[in-house]
Amino acid sequence: MNTIADRAGSWASAWADSATMFRRQLRHMARYPSLTFFVVGTPVIFLLLFVYVLGGAIGAGLGAGSGDRGTYLQYIVPGILVTTIAGVVQGTAISVAMDMTGGIVARFRTMSISRSAVLAGHVLGSMAQALLALAIVLAVAVAIGFRTATGPPEWLAALGLLMLTTLALTWLAVALAMAVDNVETASNVGMPLVLLPFLGSGVVPTSSMPGPLRLFADYQPFTPIMETLRAQLTGGSVGDNGPLAIAWCLVIAGLSYLWAMRLYEGHSVQ
Repeated sequence: MNTIADRAGSWASAWADSATMFRRQLRHMARYPSLTFFVVGTPVIFLLLFVYVLGGAIGAGLGAGSGDRGTYLQYIVPGILVTTIAGVVQGTAISVAMDMTGGIVARFRTMSISRSAVLAGHVLGSMAQALLALAIVLAVAVAIGFRTATGPPEWLAALGLLMLTTLALTWLAVALAMAVDNVETASNVGMPLVLLPFLGSGVVPTSSMPGPLRLFADYQPFTPIMETLRAQLTGGSVGDNGPLAIAWCLVIAGLSYLWAMRLYEGHSVQ
């Protein structure tokens, strides 16, 4: 009985400590709004650039000759949403590296704080920032003509997948940031995550790509995620992409969490 009570108390303490670290991240977001503006502004620029500069030509190809800029807008929004998440977690990598190299983690270790709370606070803060960024980007998409024929269940499913993707990529960014030695390097470790949607089905169908690139695009993690979102938001068939998307997210989140915690414990004993 005492063991069960001790475990319950330990979990409650961990949640309380994580909530405290989460509030710390929210204060950082409020104190440095320029980072949030950058995180939101970049995908909005991508959206406007692709739709208004390239959308007419690419949209015609998507519609078998009858498509237009509006057709392309319907296609590209899921890819832009995933790119938004990748941009958010890139900022998280920088924030984690600053904590690890700035001495604050050493100070936290002298306090009675759950060992996972510091990293959990970063992850929760990243998810809150991603939710805000996604809402703004989607609002811009709707303002320029994005429409959907799906209902609340599909939108909730899309939101759930976006948050699961954010969770997975954030833990990966946290682990990558802890695996490098300085903030400058950490600022670049998330760049491949920003580029991968463009090397999948984010901006054009993979069927339009040459053989080797198409093979990579079809089997990389972001493609089933974006295809699932596209089906959920525009009324298409999810098919096998849904289970694949969830599986990729769970695998990335689980392995990245274990990697991050191992790195954190290794840092703690130095």
